Amino acid sequence: MSEKKATRVAYGEYLAKLGHTHPELVVLDADLAGATMTQYFKKEFPDRFFDCGIAEANMVDMAAGMSNVGLLPFCSTFSVFAGRAYDQIRNGVCYPKLNVKFGFTHAGITLGEDGGSHQAIEDIAIMRALPNMTVLVPCDANETERCMDAALAIKGPVYIRLARLPSTIFEMDMPFTLGKINVLREGTDAALLCCGVMVEESMKAAELLAAQGMNVAVVNAHTLKPFDEEGVQALAKKVGHIFTVEEHNVIGGLGDAAAAAMVNLDGVKLTKLGVQDMFGQSGKPAHLLKAYKLDDQSIAEAVAKGLRG
Repeated sequence: MSEKKATRVAYGEYLAKLGHTHPELVVLDADLAGATMTQYFKKEFPDRFFDCGIAEANMVDMAAGMSNVGLLPFCSTFSVFAGRAYDQIRNGVCYPKLNVKFGFTHAGITLGEDGGSHQAIEDIAIMRALPNMTVLVPCDANETERCMDAALAIKGPVYIRLARLPSTIFEMDMPFTLGKINVLREGTDAALLCCGVMVEESMKAAELLAAQGMNVAVVNAHTLKPFDEEGVQALAKKVGHIFTVEEHNVIGGLGDAAAAAMVNLDGVKLTKLGVQDMFGQSGKPAHLLKAYKLDDQSIAEAVAKGLRG
């Protein structure tokens, strides 16, 4: 692992790069270009950038119309504001299966000081429940680009969940296959099934556990929908105990996706680590991860307790 870069920054930079090879690509933003990093695209292609103001529902309707005339719209705002445009996303984009992409940033509690009103902890649940929607959660800058390439290849709506917090760019080879989990670290005692910024915390937790003699796998679930049920089932049979780790409510997110995959398996266990059905609060990202028991130390303690108990 090496340098750090927020996935929202990687998203903005790659949008600008894609603009040169995809003349049909347009970007819409809800008055947050400096935060979502769509400002990079705006600088390169001002005539293909549309600031819709603080009007997320209008932004999605505009994108739907643009997709109907052959354009390829990317909509961006904070993840928490998905709720403001839910009806438009549902009936205006997903119902007719229009080719609109949603790059929503500042997801989860690591948004930090903006507090619980702005920390999206339910967005994955909302998007997973929508028919025709693909849901992607990249763990670093490189995987963000792979998710965006995958989104371009899909003829339909795609939600890409992005973070404000800079995260380490993994130096290891991380092959990306849409809808398939990716084993980053082999293990036999248990597995940490994670996504987004929780991948880095899980990798560090696995090191802490190794020092205690526990061999724990780390598996990246970058695609939340379509979910790799067969891959998770095989993983569960191999290790016996899966701990899901997500910067999201434990209701409706990665943990529940894994639970649905494992429900008919005998002799396996699932423990869901995440935001335990409560809102976030204002604070530094590192302090919030610790408070919600999603830092590496807390993850390692939960796994050790689960394996020894």
